[in-house]
Amino acid sequence: MGTGQQVAVFGAYGHTGRFVVTELGERGYLPVLSGRDADQLKALEHETGWEARPASVDDPDALDRALAGAAAVINCAGPFATTAAPVIEAALRARIPYLDVAAEIEANVDTFAHFADRAREAGVLVVPAMAFFGGLGDLLVTAAAQDWATADEAHIAYGLSSWHPTAGTRTAGAVSRQRRDGRRVRYAGGRLEYRDDASPIMEWSFPEPLGQRSVIGEFTMADVVTVPSHLSIPDVRTYMTVEAARDIAAPDTPAPAAADEQRRSDQTFLVDVVVRNGDAERRAVARGRDIYAVTAPLVVEAVDRVLTGRTEAVGVASAGEVFDAADFLRALSPHITVEARP
Repeated sequence: MGTGQQVAVFGAYGHTGRFVVTELGERGYLPVLSGRDADQLKALEHETGWEARPASVDDPDALDRALAGAAAVINCAGPFATTAAPVIEAALRARIPYLDVAAEIEANVDTFAHFADRAREAGVLVVPAMAFFGGLGDLLVTAAAQDWATADEAHIAYGLSSWHPTAGTRTAGAVSRQRRDGRRVRYAGGRLEYRDDASPIMEWSFPEPLGQRSVIGEFTMADVVTVPSHLSIPDVRTYMTVEAARDIAAPDTPAPAAADEQRRSDQTFLVDVVVRNGDAERRAVARGRDIYAVTAPLVVEAVDRVLTGRTEAVGVASAGEVFDAADFLRALSPHITVEARP
């Protein structure tokens, strides 16, 4: 449990940010509410009792004030193409760990490319994509690979019952599409490839209760940045059930609606991971509810491990490199159920 340490949450009033603030408080930390909208921060401060410190990414002094006295900062404010670099800069000035929940592939690439040396030299840990997309898949692949230092392929299939996107997800997606000039991206042959052809539709055999489902092949998520950042796997592919892909693509799909006292939606997920090395194959499965809500225990567990010295890296590093992946996944119960799959 936290020891009363302050943890700044940038974008605290957003959909995911609210889950993170609640999780921090329940684990004994003192959330510091920050972000660009002073009115929303004031309302959240009144609702929760936690201190609000407004700041915008184009005001370094305000960011410094927001992080003053904090032991770490969690960035929940997208699009991360805009927010990640300024908040990382503030974390480096404050010499505190930075974690974000970015699912934007290009933003995560930028974090590794632009801050690896500086963060290492400063002795500051920067963990991008510590979320459902990017973080969970990386932990599952790392745990499944076990003692394999290298492997030929990693496949991460997302079986979502539906995907009702937040406004932040839609905005981030629009920014990514613009940066790619409308092309799609995949990770093959040890590098990112940008392509103009359509993603393939294929069949994936999920564990029950999903079973055989049609998926969009090469529906590329942040795992193609996090996994290869520390594992020598030249082909990392991610897949999405067709129904969920249609949800996220449709402009009229509503935002997630609270369905329980924890404000979680009724959307469920199953993540099926396969790692292949020659003729050998290892698999892992994770099940849970609400991809946005489950990001909170993921990133807060990460913060707790960072602040209690249970880390294995410094500088810019993904979840699978920083933490003992199998132990981390066990700690997520009851939020996520993880099992090895024959």
